[in-house]
Amino acid sequence: MILAFTDFGWRGPYLGEMRVAALRLAPSVPYVDLMADAPAFRPDLAAYHLAALAGRLAPGDVVLGVVDPGVGGPRRPLALFADGVWLVGPDNGLFELVMRRAGSLETHAIAWRPPDLSASFHGRDLFAPTAARLALGEDAGLAPVTPIRHPGWPDEADCIVHVDSYGNLVSGRRAATLPETAILQAGGRPIAHARTFSATRPGELFWYANSAGLVEIAANAASAATLLGLAPGAPLQLQATPADCT
Repeated sequence: MILAFTDFGWRGPYLGEMRVAALRLAPSVPYVDLMADAPAFRPDLAAYHLAALAGRLAPGDVVLGVVDPGVGGPRRPLALFADGVWLVGPDNGLFELVMRRAGSLETHAIAWRPPDLSASFHGRDLFAPTAARLALGEDAGLAPVTPIRHPGWPDEADCIVHVDSYGNLVSGRRAATLPETAILQAGGRPIAHARTFSATRPGELFWYANSAGLVEIAANAASAATLLGLAPGAPLQLQATPADCT
């Protein structure tokens, strides 16, 4: 299965063009848009959400990861094999947390280039065909490489990495690292834990462990993003000093 993880959004032809490029080579391989609204231009934030989602993938799956603000520049194209899952995309930190948490890891540069490689859409021209070949078990033109690492990025990101369509605020911290007694500070307001939406009053803010295992701030039948005035990159405060998410 090929699973696309992008910041493209749902408008325009980009998701469709990338899907066509993959399915043209691998029409028998299922192709799923896992996420299309990762925070635009922010691989440093998207890396935490991708790592959480990757934990539920199966051996043989191929992640087509395109959050690529440096497209056309010197950043290298990568294909990683982490715990039985391939990840294809730019060497810009998008896969940092996956690499850091992997039990087994192989790292490759994509040496293959198509005859016509656009300057602005490597997702369609380079990454999608590579993902398709890997899904089929074919030679994808790979060469060993040492990716650029980001040791300064925290293991747990105390900031907002995604706002969903309900206005829920997804953080980059795994919920298992916090006790349920923890009080978060976000948007200048204290936020306590609740296990389910039904355990809170309408409009009440709370944090919980979401289905990907991340700390998420929500409001019962309301938008936490609107109530708190927060967007991706905003810090959560667990101690006296808020996290630096810039």
